[in-house]
Amino acid sequence: MELSLLVWLLPTLALVVGVVVGFLVARLLPNAAPSSTQRQLDDIQERFDSYQSEVVTHFNSTAALVKKLTQSYQEVQDHLAEGANRLALDEQTRQRLLAALHSEAQGPRDRLTPPKDTEVPRDYAPKAPNTPGMLDEHYGLKR
Repeated sequence: MELSLLVWLLPTLALVVGVVVGFLVARLLPNAAPSSTQRQLDDIQERFDSYQSEVVTHFNSTAALVKKLTQSYQEVQDHLAEGANRLALDEQTRQRLLAALHSEAQGPRDRLTPPKDTEVPRDYAPKAPNTPGMLDEHYGLKR
């Protein structure tokens, strides 16, 4: 009976000791040095944050440049209007120049529309009725 108890007691005791040692190693080892997966995750997060910062900076500078472009365009429009007022020889010419400037500033011109009666290009040669088509074996042969 004593041998039977020893056969069961030693493996059970080894199992308990193994679990305790495994638990201690698992608790103490990851805190000492972060795993490579965690380092990779931190690196990816840092790169993503840097990318987001670059995108925000890019769009802020683009908005500033577009604002500057709009102001420059307005200055050119004002300069042209002033030149038309000052340099036009007569009132009719001055009014036409100013109307042309203001019509462009109001918005885009109407788009051209394609004619409605155009025929779609064919990918084959047309043929007259009762004549052989290009796929006929006698096409192009003289009799």
